[in-house]
Amino acid sequence: MASARAWRQGAAAKCSLIAARMGASGSVPDRGSIAVVIERLKRRGDFRAAAGGVRSANRAFVVQARSRGDGGAVRVGFTVTRQTGGAVERNRIRRRLREAVRLSAAGGAMSPGHDYVLIGRRPALAATFTEMTQALHAALTRAHTQLQGEKTQPESRGTGSTRSEALHGSGPRSPSKRRGQQGRSSSKPIEIPPRGR
Repeated sequence: MASARAWRQGAAAKCSLIAARMGASGSVPDRGSIAVVIERLKRRGDFRAAAGGVRSANRAFVVQARSRGDGGAVRVGFTVTRQTGGAVERNRIRRRLREAVRLSAAGGAMSPGHDYVLIGRRPALAATFTEMTQALHAALTRAHTQLQGEKTQPESRGTGSTRSEALHGSGPRSPSKRRGQQGRSSSKPIEIPPRGR
């Protein structure tokens, strides 16, 4: 009977991508788990927006989180830089983070309408999987607490300044402050001496 079931999954795999994944996994999905829709962050602008949110770090990774303000799906992005190791090690860290996120989302640790970016670190290779999932749950709890604090006090973040202007001004620079022209007058041309032979 097991071979007939395997054949049905194999036949269904030719027709459906979802059936192909189920057939390849060889396991039956949990019936009691909560289905949470998780989408991937892929655009650079989404990663930058999440970087502007709150951060919660631990030994194995950093979690950046922000609330989008809608009740949409949870969106998650993964970043593992070349500083952490070669391609094989980076991909292993990314796979471990992806599985930890999948389990955390099923446990209800991630809220709908939020973006999360996980930045992998080298110690994620040596960490046990239970340590990683517990660290992710703790980091998400801290991030959500910080996000709730931002909603009540929107001016609490920043560099300590009470001014409401941006950190970097968007106005035009003065001519003497342009890059490469510090200390030079913009009205006087620069003379280059001829080469001698």
